[in-house]
Amino acid sequence: MPPARPLTLITGASAGIGAAFARDLAARGHDLVLTARRTDRLEALAEELRTQHRCAVTVLTADLAEPRAVVTLCDELVARGLAVDWLINNAGYGVPGTFEAVDWPVHEAFFRVLMTAPTELAWRLLPGMRQRGYGRIINVASLAGHVPGSAGHTLYAASKAYLIKFSQSLALENRHLGVQVCALCPGFTWSEFHDVTGTRALMNQLPGFMWQTAEEVVREGYAAVERGEAVHVTGRVNRFIKALMKLLPDRLTLWLSARESKRYRALENLP
Repeated sequence: MPPARPLTLITGASAGIGAAFARDLAARGHDLVLTARRTDRLEALAEELRTQHRCAVTVLTADLAEPRAVVTLCDELVARGLAVDWLINNAGYGVPGTFEAVDWPVHEAFFRVLMTAPTELAWRLLPGMRQRGYGRIINVASLAGHVPGSAGHTLYAASKAYLIKFSQSLALENRHLGVQVCALCPGFTWSEFHDVTGTRALMNQLPGFMWQTAEEVVREGYAAVERGEAVHVTGRVNRFIKALMKLLPDRLTLWLSARESKRYRALENLP
């Protein structure tokens, strides 16, 4: 049985899908631990949630690109006596440019935030969930993890494909112990993501039906993990795209990916 007030840790909680998860789960009776790099935004969101939902909200500022960030974060949870029931691994971003054009330290930081940190957080928090017989882990992946890689943002789709496979294995290993794991795979979502990567003008060329709000993504994610889905692609359009990519020959899907890369990636010298 879930606790009366589950405690949820959300990474990348200062904006977008992370902030939407915080608002949704606070309304459902969760207490929260919010973490991201921007303390001012976290504090503002925490005050909003405390006022509106009378929930306990703890702010722990962290940069998950730092090698010991997860250890420090988990040590702080232990020091405060906080046992996490829900883990939302949401922190993420994209790195524009071709692979060789980006300095290695930038790639290394990307790996830590999008792959190492969510994996380590699950490893450190999962034993407590298993011991208590209840837990939920949502790894925010992407439709990009189901379709061919594109030129530019070279590691993004690869990192999301990893989260999908990791979530599947984790779900199989833990579902009999009351811990359910889901890779949540949204497509284009209204958030700051494309502003940060400098592709907002390009993304605005996409038709409106391709987009979902962060709130829509979160509602689907909550329902999916509660149903025990190991992988959930949000939105009918995105599920159609995923199905279509499976049916088409690889050569054709790669050609389509190359064409879209030229249209929607902020790159100067794509072949």
